[in-house]
Amino acid sequence: MTELPKKEQLYELIRANPFIAQNELATELNLSRSAVAGYIASLVRERRLLGRAYVLPSERPILCIGAANLDRKLRAAGPLAMGSSNPASAVESFGGVARNIAENLARMGAKVGLITAVGNDSSGSALLAHADGAGIDTRGCLRLDDAASGTYTAVLDHDGQMVVALADMALYDRITPALLDLRRQQRAGASLIVADLNLGRDAIETLQLDAARDGVDLVIVAVSEPKMNRLPASLQGVRLIILNRGELGARLGRVVQDDDLAAACGELQAQGAQDVVVTLGPRGVLFTTPNGVERLDAPPAKVVDVTGAGDAFSAAVCLSLHGGGTDLALACRRGLQLATLTIECRETVCPQLAPETFGALI
Repeated sequence: MTELPKKEQLYELIRANPFIAQNELATELNLSRSAVAGYIASLVRERRLLGRAYVLPSERPILCIGAANLDRKLRAAGPLAMGSSNPASAVESFGGVARNIAENLARMGAKVGLITAVGNDSSGSALLAHADGAGIDTRGCLRLDDAASGTYTAVLDHDGQMVVALADMALYDRITPALLDLRRQQRAGASLIVADLNLGRDAIETLQLDAARDGVDLVIVAVSEPKMNRLPASLQGVRLIILNRGELGARLGRVVQDDDLAAACGELQAQGAQDVVVTLGPRGVLFTTPNGVERLDAPPAKVVDVTGAGDAFSAAVCLSLHGGGTDLALACRRGLQLATLTIECRETVCPQLAPETFGALI
């Protein structure tokens, strides 16, 4: 069989691993670095690759950056008595905002990557193995020998509503600008980046600057009121920020009432965010439009467990915006429908999700 020309061999190596470095290509093909650079430049001119990211035009993924941890949910068997022992049932599953969003996306057929940090422990191995099995690209993840994988423990009342949650997520501070710089090629090749606020402020600022430079939309998903201080003062470079009323108030330093929601969203836009979505729980969502704000009611739902509903909402919104989508009303409608599916099952990510699920969300 005739051997492929060197340029075609290089192209096939990039297809197999879009994040391969030029020195690795040079070693594999017994070429000089300058020859590799020349072949890559030729492939870019032919539009077979998209710039320095080495990404094939039809395969630009959504990239999720943030938390991936072990979730523990304790559900009370009856009314909770504070300061006392309560009978409960316990469930463990894989969680973390970025990871949950990535799994929702992958189950709906999207090409998706994940950058997170896990410990070099059994939980970390299980988290990455599960993500790989779901179709999530985990090659950009960081494994740490000196840290335990993150955990999130939620206490639910007997109706499935969260009473309190405890999170051990300090290891995500290790996703630094220096680490993100090592993943620059992967980030520049994404069609959309979703970052949760388990990341530090410096990491978020890096993502903002690079997203604007690379022309990649950036969506920021808030995770809690205490972590709103991780959001930089300027929101320049942010295509969309998704947060709840309490997180919005924490950002602005005041309690946000119903009649103040539109003005509060306008303040975030004045800080640089292109659009804002405020989730209102069972009351639906409010989102910005060119003419102000609009609100959508949440569909009726039989609540089984609310854990993961917000992440499902964010996943559907991001998949709607993926590839240059601009209809935020449609994105939010889809998000509310996917959140309802999640609320009505016990799992953090609804196991019935499939590629046809997204097409049915209208």
